[in-house]
Amino acid sequence: MNWPIGPYGTSMGLLLALTVPLHLYWTRKDPMFRVAPSELIHEIRTKGYYWHISLYLAMFIFKAFTDHHNEPLKALVGGFTHVVHSLEGDLVFALQDTFRNDLLSEALSLHYLFAYLFIIWYPPIHYILSKDHDLADLAAMNYFVIYLLAVPLYLFFNVEVTSSYVVGVDALMYHDGWNIDFFTSNDPLDNGVPSLHIGLPVSLLLIHRAYVRQQGVEISDWRHRGLDLFIIVNVAIYSFSILYLGIHWLTDIVPGLILAIVCSRFCMYIQPLLRDRGVRGAWGAINRNLKPILSSMAIGTILLAGAVDGPGAHPSNPDFRMEGDDVRLETLEVHSLTEPVLVSVENLGEVAIQALLVGIGDVEPHASRGVIDFDSVAPQGELVMLQPGSIWLYEYTPDSITERKVILFRSAVMEGPVAEVSVVNQYPDEDLLLVSGFLISMLSFIIIGVSAKRQSMDDTSTTT
Repeated sequence: MNWPIGPYGTSMGLLLALTVPLHLYWTRKDPMFRVAPSELIHEIRTKGYYWHISLYLAMFIFKAFTDHHNEPLKALVGGFTHVVHSLEGDLVFALQDTFRNDLLSEALSLHYLFAYLFIIWYPPIHYILSKDHDLADLAAMNYFVIYLLAVPLYLFFNVEVTSSYVVGVDALMYHDGWNIDFFTSNDPLDNGVPSLHIGLPVSLLLIHRAYVRQQGVEISDWRHRGLDLFIIVNVAIYSFSILYLGIHWLTDIVPGLILAIVCSRFCMYIQPLLRDRGVRGAWGAINRNLKPILSSMAIGTILLAGAVDGPGAHPSNPDFRMEGDDVRLETLEVHSLTEPVLVSVENLGEVAIQALLVGIGDVEPHASRGVIDFDSVAPQGELVMLQPGSIWLYEYTPDSITERKVILFRSAVMEGPVAEVSVVNQYPDEDLLLVSGFLISMLSFIIIGVSAKRQSMDDTSTTT
């Protein structure tokens, strides 16, 4: 796609342009519930919506902080892509090969980011403008809580995207000149489990159904049914697109659905307490569920500790697999301008592979519709040939905090066995990030503990 504005700017611009028209359309039968523009500031103040804004700002910072852990911890915990591949094989290749079409790829690539941002940003705004403060609370909490739940899996159970591992599967969205810089800057490409593109909207749908049951309203008669149906349609599209685009495995959907159930239960439990008593209400819920919380944290600590230097870190586990003209991509992050990243690339297969260290800006013009023209990029970078069983050791010290380097991999032969390569990048701050990674992961297990045994009767009695 040739367009001067990047994918994020395009998606956000489209979202902003559609917010008011969609709200007017979905509330056309209930105009009396709309917040007039002159009443908006008063509505925000009286309903306490300032904490929704603060929550999204905190989420922006927290996600950046969490992403900073991803690559350094990968050197300690390895990856489990080979396990997922052993379960479902080349199913994704069959699906992509059957339906592959340039127009479909363009449409689903645009939808992938836009619809996700829509489900994150639009519902709280819709409910605020519809004078529905409880649902505004729940929709804002939904994004924050489900991401917290996913953090331990993202940091300690790395699973590569299918287009990095399944032979013949192309990264139809990632490996495109319009998308490649944005996604390599913002997506670790190994956070397959869980799929929050499924988990996030499904959790909101579960919240909707729990809410209407509380209100004694049929979902078909609900005044927000239009938005609810829109989200259902997007879940259906995502169920296909995340596989077709070479991103997720079918297996990734299951943990996403499980987290959606936990998230919706937690949000429905905590929201009334926060609305009635603020932080004290949430703190009281933690105290009343202390035993299951401590049990959950203890189990979580054992699982995370077992992942460090565990089965995922075995040196025989490949990170990338390729055949013929498949091109795989590894991102090098900037963590220090003085201490180098120790890069170790090992050829685990039976054929030679080519490794190319190059700037992402040099790759961008030669990436289109899932294909990177390796030969055109090669003169711009440092090319290394690795024979079977050989290891390439490299010390990478970035020149600036904005430098963006990647390593491209390709089999050196067009026909022959599947090429396999493992990559271990040792970052200078990995030990410190291991500690902080454990700590932020505990938030997930606190939520699980509360959701496992909710003492809702006690809380209800104290608020009435």
